[in-house]
Amino acid sequence: MKLIIINGPNLNLLGTREKDIYGAASFDDFFVKMQFMYRELELHLYQSNIEGNLIDKIQEAATSFDGIILNAAAYTHTSVGIGDAVRAIETPVVEVHISNTFAREEFRHNSHIAPFAKGVIIGFGLQSYELAIQSFLIES
Repeated sequence: MKLIIINGPNLNLLGTREKDIYGAASFDDFFVKMQFMYRELELHLYQSNIEGNLIDKIQEAATSFDGIILNAAAYTHTSVGIGDAVRAIETPVVEVHISNTFAREEFRHNSHIAPFAKGVIIGFGLQSYELAIQSFLIES
């Protein structure tokens, strides 16, 4: 099975930004750990701070991956375009968030992705990604 994790803005700063919310681990270190733990999978990673690049990658991934794990970060709450990209593809998408978005500012309670996602995993730190991976394994 071939999965891609697509991360949005500022997730490249994990480990250094708002450690009280996001923790002290870098995503790159976490991703290496996931690749080791799930050697039977082909895991890929893409991160961009640019909305259009994320939309392009979602569209591209739809034809070359079995599933997408998407943390659009702040774009989750603002980007109709990313929501439309998820709606337009048949490849299953699991939306993930490191923090519990419902325990944060009210604008973070809305997702333009969730209505079109296979599922949403929120608030389990980096383990949210692992839970998303497991959700794909349960179905295979």
